[in-house]
Amino acid sequence: MRLGGPVESQHPDEWVKQLLDFGYTAATLPLDVKNHDLQDAFGEAARQAGIVLAEVGAWSNPISLDETERATAIALCQEQLATADRIGALCCVNIAGSRGKKWDGPYAENFSEDTFALIVDTVREIIDAVKPSRAVYALETMPWIFPYDVDSYLRLIKAIERPQFAVHLDPVNLISSIDRYFNNAALLKECFTKLGAYIVSCHAKDVRIQEGLTLHIDETRPGTGVLDYYVYLEQLSKLSKDTPLILEHLPNEDEYRLGAEYIRKVAGELNIAL
Repeated sequence: MRLGGPVESQHPDEWVKQLLDFGYTAATLPLDVKNHDLQDAFGEAARQAGIVLAEVGAWSNPISLDETERATAIALCQEQLATADRIGALCCVNIAGSRGKKWDGPYAENFSEDTFALIVDTVREIIDAVKPSRAVYALETMPWIFPYDVDSYLRLIKAIERPQFAVHLDPVNLISSIDRYFNNAALLKECFTKLGAYIVSCHAKDVRIQEGLTLHIDETRPGTGVLDYYVYLEQLSKLSKDTPLILEHLPNEDEYRLGAEYIRKVAGELNIAL
């Protein structure tokens, strides 16, 4: 597998230098790189350095209640999927969105059958407009919108019926209950058993419960929570050796280095090459 993380340099050579300094062999395209020529330069720099471009982000709400916002988001997703395909990234990733004011917020309507159908139609619209030949479009798992568990992801795959639709796995985002929290090893195995053939990229985080009522679960740095990284890496190692595992949501470089150090420690104990 390939370990990576976000580096937001706007210069391809400096970006590669920082990635190599972290010991990363996978990366995400910096979000602020919008110019096509510059995007192409990042893709070429990654190829030259042997770095796998894991994802191009399209973070937006393509199922928004606001039709203008929805149309703008769909256009962004199409543009970013085309970029991923052009520069050799594995996927363009987004969440499904939300049916409320906040683009990634929890709303009851998120779980309706009408919303499921809208997500299916929207993903098809994005993929069919671009017709990518290399990259795929993927939805990141989330706790309060489809796909919120393994079976809802499988249901989406079957309903969308596009080979260019695939899985971006973030298991921490699936841990939304006490059962999944304390039995996350079983959850991880279920993810890879049922979704392994579709997984193109993964996120690396951890999860920790707060000691106070009512239930509150926080993201945290890998190695400081309960996510079973021994099972996670063991399962991930069964996929392509170039499958990326991307650290995210950490506040500073020191935290990213500590997170990477922990993952490398576990991988070493399992004799898994990163």
